[in-house]
Amino acid sequence: MVGTGVFTTTGLVLGSVGSPPVVLAIWIASGILAVAGATVYAELGAMMPRAGGEYVYLSRAIHPLAGFLTGWVSVLVGFAAPIAASALAFAGYLKTLVPGMPVKPVAIALIAAVTALHARNVRRGGTVQAAMTALTVALILILIGGALISGRIVWSRLWDAGGGATAAAPVTASAVAVALVYVGYSYCGWNAAAYVAGELRDPGRTLPRALLGGAGLVTVLYVALNVVFMTSVPKEVMAGRVEVADVAARALFGPRGGTALSALVTLALAGSVSALVMTGARVLQAMAADGFFFHAVSRTTAGGAPVVAVLFLGALAVVAAATASFEPLLVYAGFTLTLGSAATIVAAFVLRWRAPDMPRPYRAMAWPASGVAYLALALFVCSFAVRSRPIESLTGLATLLAGAVAAMFWRRAPVTDAPSREQR
Repeated sequence: MVGTGVFTTTGLVLGSVGSPPVVLAIWIASGILAVAGATVYAELGAMMPRAGGEYVYLSRAIHPLAGFLTGWVSVLVGFAAPIAASALAFAGYLKTLVPGMPVKPVAIALIAAVTALHARNVRRGGTVQAAMTALTVALILILIGGALISGRIVWSRLWDAGGGATAAAPVTASAVAVALVYVGYSYCGWNAAAYVAGELRDPGRTLPRALLGGAGLVTVLYVALNVVFMTSVPKEVMAGRVEVADVAARALFGPRGGTALSALVTLALAGSVSALVMTGARVLQAMAADGFFFHAVSRTTAGGAPVVAVLFLGALAVVAAATASFEPLLVYAGFTLTLGSAATIVAAFVLRWRAPDMPRPYRAMAWPASGVAYLALALFVCSFAVRSRPIESLTGLATLLAGAVAAMFWRRAPVTDAPSREQR
């Protein structure tokens, strides 16, 4: 969850709405949305503790085709596209440290290295991922703490409420919707623990803790970090920039301090790529085990790694990094993933109605308000995103249509020798 977005999207959000107070409100609203979604996913994951996330829940609640479509979206949009975007952001930050560094070749090299890591051994990949996540959280705390003691924060910049492209322009609903897509991408990963539920010990207890604890903690960190970003430099300097952490760090700590922190951000972005590769491969593996993908993709190594799924996902991400740029990938991924997660919330309502007696080791908090709130904001985001960013939004809808066509040709009998959760 902690990765590319928080270090790259605030400048784009500020360029869209032009108002620091509105930017903060959007980060807070998206955090609340993530927590609301996390509590519903925790219920679903505790009920059905199997690797695969949305694919498993929608297959059970609605129809295998619905599950396949969310799995299709998860692989192509939720993982391949964000892996590419994270790798491109990594290369962009690295270029601030090493001018002249080619962006796309570096991004592709990072994807290849991370893919090789996770294709070998589950435990080794998980250890590296835990270390990278700890580094990212430490980096955020360093930025927040360092900013507070630097004496260079200008708090009045938070109250500059002038909106839009100019100080007099109003903040429109369309602009807010696009900004929510950007920030929603930054929060992507709040549901990631659900993808590996089948590999957890006691998922009924640990999965809700992971989902809710992660979403709540990251919301606090993200809001605090964005306060630092917007008080470090005037909004005109930050608006439209991707490398926002580099801009803020150089303003707060000078050239050397900025360089050091940008180097840490670069490592954190590599960790984001690692997390996406690790979790995304499990969706592919689950789909293949159920006959919705090539049989070979369900296989694992002696170390438990879904090697074919990891390699396939890495190859998709390389293609995306080689052919697209950062900002369009961001909108495409944010819009399409919002549709997928909203469908999963609908699945929770369906299961409450169709299977009320199904064992639920954990029940969603504030139900049904948590589910209704998520669906309402998702509807607002998607409807306005189609109007303001039609190319990226329609591309997301076309991805769903392509998945429906693919399902007609791919559906086979489930793989009976796929490893069980206990075996994994």
